[in-house]
Amino acid sequence: MRKTEFTITVFSENVTGLMARIVAVITRRHMNIESLTVSKSSIEGIHRFTIVIKETEENIRKLVAQIDKQVEVLKAFYYKNNEIVHQEIALYKIPSAAFYKGNEVEKLVRNHSARILSIESDYIVIEKTGHPKETEALLKELKKIGIYEFVRSGRVAIVKPMERLNNYLKSLEQTANRESELN
Repeated sequence: MRKTEFTITVFSENVTGLMARIVAVITRRHMNIESLTVSKSSIEGIHRFTIVIKETEENIRKLVAQIDKQVEVLKAFYYKNNEIVHQEIALYKIPSAAFYKGNEVEKLVRNHSARILSIESDYIVIEKTGHPKETEALLKELKKIGIYEFVRSGRVAIVKPMERLNNYLKSLEQTANRESELN
């Protein structure tokens, strides 16, 4: 079976140790995490994990079901790349001297739709947002000039369908309301 890139979103309470448990579930299944990002979600008090894994859909479905069983996890979902809008951010630190040799670096920054964040006497920091191929392309060009540091964030993603967690929470609330009416 062919492995495909999937983005898993996990909604949870913000508790110590949950990330380690989720990572343990993934590693026990001998899967490699391509990217992992954690942040607040759009719902007060709920955090969101965004995990990228290349795997078969059957294995991802089983993995998401296993993650869902963690006590503090409210709900986990998985998506194919065509179901999400995603970006990453990359930072590049290059020697300031690279700018003294003409406008080559300035053209690179413009051609790659990047921007300069900081200009210091010894170095310049450039920011690029996009998909990994785009940030890697700029890195390749900057390596020819000289680069001190490079770092790229994990994926941040918004799903194209309406946020499934809100719908899930509403259905739980409606079920709870019906049950309280019956009692």
